Amino acid sequence: MSPVIIYEDHDLLVLNKPAGLTVHKTSPTDKQTTLVDWLTEKYPQIKEVGDDPAVRPGIVHRLDKHTSGLMVVAKTQAAFSYLKEQFQTKKMKKQYLALVFGQLKNQSGLIDKPLGKLGTKQTTQIKGKTELDVKEAQTEYQVIEEFNGFSLLEVKPLTGRTHQIRVHLNSIGHPIVGDSLYGGKHHPRPAGLERMFLHAQKLEFTTLAGEPLTLEADPPSELTNFLNSLRL
Repeated sequence: MSPVIIYEDHDLLVLNKPAGLTVHKTSPTDKQTTLVDWLTEKYPQIKEVGDDPAVRPGIVHRLDKHTSGLMVVAKTQAAFSYLKEQFQTKKMKKQYLALVFGQLKNQSGLIDKPLGKLGTKQTTQIKGKTELDVKEAQTEYQVIEEFNGFSLLEVKPLTGRTHQIRVHLNSIGHPIVGDSLYGGKHHPRPAGLERMFLHAQKLEFTTLAGEPLTLEADPPSELTNFLNSLRL
């Protein structure tokens, strides 16, 4: 489950994270090997970079454990501050590939629903004092292929909330295939797919040197093989 470096310069690197690899440890007793373990072994200088370098050195944004795809990592403190500003001002463009249950009423759209935390889950349903940390969240989607019982989407999160894509798609009645946390109760994972079908496919941003950069990573074979089985 080793990441693959897609791009690297003096300040930052972009890697393709495999599904099943957690970005950083969730507690001091967490024994699983993480992306941060791999990073700090390969780039010891990253141990000093970030807002909380003891836990997530160099990490500007995260992907869920069972999501594959592109992540940008800061190698210097200057790069960390720069990339953080790129995310905050929405200059960092992200695009995901997601397979969802069902056929969508509209071929494209914007999901504009605030997200808050309710227990251990993110939710779009505002429940007053029982829900904490409510923040605005917007997600664009475009249907690119339809199957019997499924739709393949290109998804662009315009904000960066935890589990945003997963919660938003579930909120419109089309949970991501294989997502056991959101929508899994009524939509069991189909045979032939061993993970959640969500892949961070594309990143667009400007480097510290002022160069525009567009990077893409094809979905891994376990996802393309499942898609091909739907096309038969």
